[in-house]
Amino acid sequence: MLLQSVVDPVNPRKILVTGGAGYIGAHTVRLLLQQGYDVTVVDDLSKGYRHNVPDGRLCQVNLSQTATLAELLRQTGCQAVVHFAAFIAVGESMREPERYFANNVGGSLSLLTAMLQAGVRHLVFSSTAAVYGTPHETPIREDFPIHAVNPYGESKVMVETLLRWFDEIHHISSVCLRYFNASGADPEGHLGEEHQPETHLIPLLLRAVLTGQPVTLFGTDYDTPDGTCIRDYIHVDDLAQAHILALEYLLSGGPSDQFNVGTGAGHSVLEMVRAVEEVTGRKVPYTIGPRRQGDPPELVAASEKLRTRLGWTPRYADLQSIVEHAWRFACKSRP
Repeated sequence: MLLQSVVDPVNPRKILVTGGAGYIGAHTVRLLLQQGYDVTVVDDLSKGYRHNVPDGRLCQVNLSQTATLAELLRQTGCQAVVHFAAFIAVGESMREPERYFANNVGGSLSLLTAMLQAGVRHLVFSSTAAVYGTPHETPIREDFPIHAVNPYGESKVMVETLLRWFDEIHHISSVCLRYFNASGADPEGHLGEEHQPETHLIPLLLRAVLTGQPVTLFGTDYDTPDGTCIRDYIHVDDLAQAHILALEYLLSGGPSDQFNVGTGAGHSVLEMVRAVEEVTGRKVPYTIGPRRQGDPPELVAASEKLRTRLGWTPRYADLQSIVEHAWRFACKSRP
């Protein structure tokens, strides 16, 4: 059932957010509302949570429902879409690639078709650093070759390809944000990571601290200084703000483009273990497991293009702030 329109007819900033009940989507919705946008959230709640969305904002729709999406876009008068809704687990994508292509690519194609039907011409796409695969050097720049090494990353490459052709043929402009490890939580502790199953490192480490049950670290034999994977951890609020800047760029007439989002500093899994121990004052129980198929050794972003072109600057670039905010949410949300 479609939402009743609750937008102010004199407010031109009406935005649809897909996957807005999920981790990054919900943080972006919160900042959009704080910054004066009128937001409608589309989420089928297969991965997101109703309690993440303010009352009156959620429309429970699957992205495969093209006609419903088109009608919703027309009904709400949305001028742009911020698109998060996707499956995101690399390991799962290696076991069930068909689900990832059906949901991530098929859902995006349905959404773009609905936008075309409704006359909506701007989209911010939550892409991934996984499109680069195993880069030949770091930090990674936007002009590096695209070569995904897992179905999750390949599904995002396919959506970026769709966006390129929809721009060329249908004049739907888009920004693809290729980011690295989203992490942390709302500084006030109201929103945080609640994936089921949880696959992200920081909440798994915090869960191990809280429960005493060891977490498995996947691989200590990578070609990195301490043998564990290195990633560029970006605070979820900083990532959400990057999406809003990309949205404003498109609404002001900016052409389609791609931007990396990251701090430019890489941290290993074992470095993150030490950061969690410092913040919590407790030891992290862990065991060592084999490498996880599809994981590149190192992913670190060069984000100068985003900083220069869109004026983005991370507020929480240090590991301590990221872990402190995640710890606050983990303690608050623990049963």
